[in-house]
Amino acid sequence: MSALAIPAGPVRVLVVDDSVFMRTALTRMIESDPALKVVGTATHGLEALERAEQLDPDVVTLDIEMPRLDGLRTLTQMMQHSPRPVIMVSAVSQQGAEAALEALDQGAFDCIGKPATPNQMEIIRIREDLIAKVKAAAAAKWLRWRKPATAPVAPVESAQRGAPPQAIAIGSSTGGPKALQTIVSGLPADLSAGVLIVQHMPIGFTAPFARRLDSLSRLTVREAEGDEAIEPGMVFIAPAGRHLVARRTSSGRAVTRLLDQSPNGQEAARHMPSVDVMMQSVAETFGSQAMGVILTGMGADGAAGMKKIAEAGGYTVGQDEATCTVYGMPRAAAQNNSLRRVLPLDDIAAEIAAACRAEAVVA
Repeated sequence: MSALAIPAGPVRVLVVDDSVFMRTALTRMIESDPALKVVGTATHGLEALERAEQLDPDVVTLDIEMPRLDGLRTLTQMMQHSPRPVIMVSAVSQQGAEAALEALDQGAFDCIGKPATPNQMEIIRIREDLIAKVKAAAAAKWLRWRKPATAPVAPVESAQRGAPPQAIAIGSSTGGPKALQTIVSGLPADLSAGVLIVQHMPIGFTAPFARRLDSLSRLTVREAEGDEAIEPGMVFIAPAGRHLVARRTSSGRAVTRLLDQSPNGQEAARHMPSVDVMMQSVAETFGSQAMGVILTGMGADGAAGMKKIAEAGGYTVGQDEATCTVYGMPRAAAQNNSLRRVLPLDDIAAEIAAACRAEAVVA
């Protein structure tokens, strides 16, 4: 399938939330796009299951905290009896973020942060993100249960990988939390490079996500705070709402930096944090000893960054279409010819480890 396409006719959405205000706000945001239509609402999980059976929506938005049957239990039953793409709507709190991450593990398509206050400007802020995710969920609907076969993977000689990387830059979006759990948990304890990760998530979600990855990994995983040394065995997650970049100090030590706007000389990034901003800084800081990995996600964030790493002589790997939740970001990197290797998700951790073990090639 060369591109994800929106189904013919409007995308049919079921909105589930126990708050009248939120049901109304989500409905208005969704229906502000003519390609989307809310076909029904529900106030709790039991009603959501009934309405999903009756209405057969393309996509469901599902609140996490609800009476009678909460969002996580509703999601579990929906995936068992009437599977379809579900976007979780979660309060921006530690408890809400952890519940949303659990929902992603259980098969939710993506999540958005619920506005902290019933403020019109805050509602407008999430509208674009919500619409994009509903459309992506509808377009990718059939792929969740009908993935194309993965082609056999040919081995790569160490000479083709180049010098072992000192820094590995990983970018992901929709479908990324589960993909990152697979990769980070598969990396060896003696990994000889530092890792920087940008995962598009709502504000408040990245710290719990970093703790989750840390509990699954043999490496040390932290939400970046800035000024940390980029060294073997350390994994830094970009905090939502700030750019994560690599820089060298006056003594030549490579460290993390956090920025509140795009670096001087770069266009303002659509996403904050931005995969492109992070990867371009890694290319500038580490040159041919950089490695870029682009994973599942909507849009093209990361394509320019992967190009910079490739041009600097670094090694670049993209997730294949068959194992992506949304084949957008890897596709964009493939289209600008910045990928040295395309691999299924389950093979990427081993490829990172192999690249770090490769001996430097002497020209």
